[in-house]
Amino acid sequence: LNNMFIFRDKFRRVKMESEDKHVVKDVLSSVPDLAKQSVNKEADLGFISGAEKVQGYDFNKGIDYEALFESYKNVGIQATSLATGIDIINKMIKWRLSDEKIDDDEDDEFKDPEVRKNTQCMIFLGYTSNMISCGMRDIIRYLCQHKMVDCIVTTTGGIEEDFIKCFSDFYIGDFTISGAQLRDSGINRIGNMLAPNKCYTQFEEFFLPLVEEMHKEQIEKGTIFSPSMIINRMGKAINNEESAYYWCWKNDIPVFCPALTDGAIGDNLFFYNFNKGGFIVDILQDICKINKLAMNAKKTGMIILGGGVIKHHINNANMMRDGADFAVYINTAQEFDCSDSGARPDEAVSWGKIRADALSVKIYSEVSLIFPIIVSQTFAKYFDLAKKTKDE
Repeated sequence: LNNMFIFRDKFRRVKMESEDKHVVKDVLSSVPDLAKQSVNKEADLGFISGAEKVQGYDFNKGIDYEALFESYKNVGIQATSLATGIDIINKMIKWRLSDEKIDDDEDDEFKDPEVRKNTQCMIFLGYTSNMISCGMRDIIRYLCQHKMVDCIVTTTGGIEEDFIKCFSDFYIGDFTISGAQLRDSGINRIGNMLAPNKCYTQFEEFFLPLVEEMHKEQIEKGTIFSPSMIINRMGKAINNEESAYYWCWKNDIPVFCPALTDGAIGDNLFFYNFNKGGFIVDILQDICKINKLAMNAKKTGMIILGGGVIKHHINNANMMRDGADFAVYINTAQEFDCSDSGARPDEAVSWGKIRADALSVKIYSEVSLIFPIIVSQTFAKYFDLAKKTKDE
């Protein structure tokens, strides 16, 4: 009896499909051939051979964040780009020189199996100041605390606000609060975040005595400070584990700021110069240092949060080695205005800043939305592989 019902249902489906085909044939018989051929062009399925199908996460299976983030690769749009970025960063983390064959002209040092096993990809992290203004500072501090990155490039605000937050808090506000009202109240607005003026007074009290100390060392010992040396000295002096740059000092992570005077640091150097002129900040030392870091690396990866000087500075250093091997850009800039911020990785390939065979992606997103997800699925997930500190 069951077989009879199955046969009946199958017969009905076949009959309906046959009738549907007749309807389609009748309709199309009156359509001009040109239109039919244009609309119903036969697909070359070989073109998409091996491609994965578009599919999202099924919440009927419950909430499984690992599976949810894993599903992004098949979602499409920027979710797929995010999944690609996660995959590239994990390749940066997991790469070892022992993965590669030994070149005929390799230095003897790097022929040693133990050295090869312990030689990792050099990761350059760049970010704009708003990343320190917002809660991304705590995630960046985590990366520095466990020495998961090898080199940082940021802007002046990205330096000073880390130290300022050791003295005073920033607060959540709103993008629409009146600027005039805030000015009368001594409150500065950073998007939808608020920074009281007293923060900068406290920063002056911390920074100006350091400048005087460094100036004295310049006069007495001939030490000429570069921006990275100043930042290192600041990280040591703050002696506060909440500071990202305290951990950079402790873990010997160089921090470069090619536009050091463009912010409160520059304001204070300006004020100091009225009292005692002659303090020298040598930026040439730093361009030599960051370029040599890239040139001497066996493999390099770039993670760039935002655009502008931080993006180009890291790219330009990697040009000195014929390009980075891995690159993940995250920003909202478009390329049609020909800005470097908006440029996709492929443009950097044309300059030799990213290698032609490199793994790269640009994720079009505001960073604070996705960087916590990225870190959770990369550095935090593969903690033991990512950390470069020896005492953990």
